[in-house]
Amino acid sequence: MEKSVGFTIGKFAPLHKGHEFLISTGIKEMDEFYVVIYDTDITKVDINRRTEWIKRLFPTVKIIQAFNSPKQYGLDDESVKIQMEYLSNLVKSINPTSFYSCEPYGEKVAEYLKINNRIVDLNKEHIPISATFIRKNLEKNKEYLERFVYEDIKIMEK
Repeated sequence: MEKSVGFTIGKFAPLHKGHEFLISTGIKEMDEFYVVIYDTDITKVDINRRTEWIKRLFPTVKIIQAFNSPKQYGLDDESVKIQMEYLSNLVKSINPTSFYSCEPYGEKVAEYLKINNRIVDLNKEHIPISATFIRKNLEKNKEYLERFVYEDIKIMEK
């Protein structure tokens, strides 16, 4: 039987309870699970620290750090093509069977890679938060963060 290999992508800026739910779901359902972490300038927390957060909570997860990622986002054909060419090069060696996300773009990723699209908590009913909301008001939304993530952000965003 083919080994099931799942992956998800994100900036994890910051890593929050919604991300944790997504990753833990993938770990439970797959034989092997990868997290692709994109570099970004939307936070002062560097990619290595964001990697450490994920490894601390999920030591069995395999990490792929994504540098120099395309800055063009969207669900239009051109943006999808640019993003998918970049992403497919990153994950080609892991032979994924499923893509995990809580966003509508999951369908595009799965379709492009010809793999299963596993949507988790799309409407954020289980965990009603996004990294954007946390970045807008860290103090109001800190309940959605692990303590060490919150503390790192407080130190690094100064």
